Amino acid sequence: MESLSPNDIRLQYEDVTIPAPWGFISGRWYGNRTERPILAIHGWLDNLGTYDRLIPMLPDYIGVLCIDLPGHGRSSRLPSGIHYNVYDYVFIIPRVMKEFGWSKVSLMGHSLGGVMSFMYAAMAPGSVDMIISLDVLLPRRVEDPSKLTKDIEGYLIEEKRQADGTEHEPPSFTLSSMRKVLARNSNNSVPEDMANHMLHRQVAKSQMYPEKVFFSRDNRVKFYHIFDIEEGLAAEMARRIKKKPYLVIKGGLSPFVGPRCDETMSILSEDNPHFEFYEVKGAKHHVHLQAAEECARYIVPFIRNHRPSKISKL
Repeated sequence: MESLSPNDIRLQYEDVTIPAPWGFISGRWYGNRTERPILAIHGWLDNLGTYDRLIPMLPDYIGVLCIDLPGHGRSSRLPSGIHYNVYDYVFIIPRVMKEFGWSKVSLMGHSLGGVMSFMYAAMAPGSVDMIISLDVLLPRRVEDPSKLTKDIEGYLIEEKRQADGTEHEPPSFTLSSMRKVLARNSNNSVPEDMANHMLHRQVAKSQMYPEKVFFSRDNRVKFYHIFDIEEGLAAEMARRIKKKPYLVIKGGLSPFVGPRCDETMSILSEDNPHFEFYEVKGAKHHVHLQAAEECARYIVPFIRNHRPSKISKL
C-alpha cells in the first residue's frame, strides 16, 4: 500500500498524549518546547493534519501544539451515551492548559476550532492573549429544522450500532479513491493533491480488503450538535472579549464568514488596533491548507507582534 505520510513537513515535532477521563487527547507539539506554544485546533471531521502546510511557515521561536479533538484523528472517542457538541468541546481548551500548567493560552482555530476559540475567549477572557481564526467567526446557522431531527436520529442509530456489536467495518476505498471522496465531500476545499495531510491521521487499513482503507474517526461525530449563537448573544460575547489581538482570515470563495458576523466583527474591531481581517481571494473553506503561503503572510507578523520571542514562559 502506498504511503500516506505527507512529504513536506519540515519541522521537528513530538507526539503528545493528554490524559482525559474517557481516554486521551492526541497531539503534536511542533518546534520550541521551552516556551508556551500556540494551541491549534482543527475543524469538524478534520484532524491536526489540517495545519501540515502552515506550520513550517510560522516563526521558529514559538512552538505550536496541534491536537485532535475527541472522536477525530487519533484521539479517544467519547463514551457511549455522551454526545459530541461544540459547547463541551470548548472545555478541551482549559483541560490542555491544566495539563501543561499554562495560565494563559494563545489560540489558533479553523472552522469548529475557531468557534471554540471565540466561545472560550468570551467565557474566560483573562486567560486568552490572542486568537487566530481561520475562515470562521460564528457557527453557521442551520436553517432547516429537519436537519437537526435527522442528526439526532442518526446519532442514536450510530450509538446503538456501536453498543450492540452490529457496527461493521465502514465502507473502504483505495487511497486514490479516498482522496477523491475527501475532495468531493469538502467541495474541493481539500483538493486531491493535499488530501494526504488529512488522511494520514484518520484512516485505518481494512481487514476485509487489505489494499483498501476506511475512515477511522467516530461515526457519531458526523451528527454532532451545532451550538447556534444568535446575534444578541454573539454581540455580548464579543464585548467580553473586548480589545484582544484577534486575526480573522476568510477564504474568498467560502460562505462561513458572512453578513451575520458583521456586528460581532464590528464590536471586536471597535477601538481595537489589534484586530485584523483579511480575505484570501480564490480560496475555499480550508484557506490555511489551500493558501498556506498567503495566510502565513498575515499570521507571521501577527504572532511576532503579540507573542514576541522570549516573552511568554511556561
